[in-house]
Amino acid sequence: MKFFVDTADTGEIRRLAAMGLLDGVTTNPSLVAKTGRDFLDTVREICDVVAGPVSAEVAATDFETMLAEGRVLAALAPNVAVKVPLTPDGIRTCSALAAEGVTVNVTLCFSAAQALLAAKAGAAFVSPFVGRLDDIGMEGMALIRDIVDIYGQYPDIRTQVLAASIRSAQHAVQAAQAGADVATLPPAVIDQMFRHPLTDSGLERFVADWQSTGQRILRD
Repeated sequence: MKFFVDTADTGEIRRLAAMGLLDGVTTNPSLVAKTGRDFLDTVREICDVVAGPVSAEVAATDFETMLAEGRVLAALAPNVAVKVPLTPDGIRTCSALAAEGVTVNVTLCFSAAQALLAAKAGAAFVSPFVGRLDDIGMEGMALIRDIVDIYGQYPDIRTQVLAASIRSAQHAVQAAQAGADVATLPPAVIDQMFRHPLTDSGLERFVADWQSTGQRILRD
């Protein structure tokens, strides 16, 4: 499963990229607004840091403006994936951009029926929102399983399932178990995935044992 990070914080993106963990980035106007930076400049910088897809979301809701905005975003860098909402106008925009060779991420997916529409429109990615479904008493991960199962029955479908609204390390594991192609994770969740008390206690013991030997690996 590929790891994308869901943020517009270029410092965090650089930190995680330096670990070799990132296959891409997802962002949107809301995340960029938190940084106080220019949206287009931020997307350009992220695209310079990460070689994989960088999802940048349109701000409009009508077809004509979404299409125009999508073309502007796609022109920023070769690895931009234009993100559009799963609405009739968004799907129409997806079809038009995909026909032009633009990578499109259809977001705000909450049902398998919607995911079928995204695939039919030529989306490169569809983004089911796991955590938001959990918030209203549904099992978000069940949607991931359903979409993966449906797409798997049709070899011609190339749309990748991108598990979004991931809230915990366990969510990330469950997305992998469900067969998601990608999970987009907030930086805090990626950091959470490192943590285990036995790792911490084991490292403390190894360090203490090594120090007791009085030896060094790096020598003058």
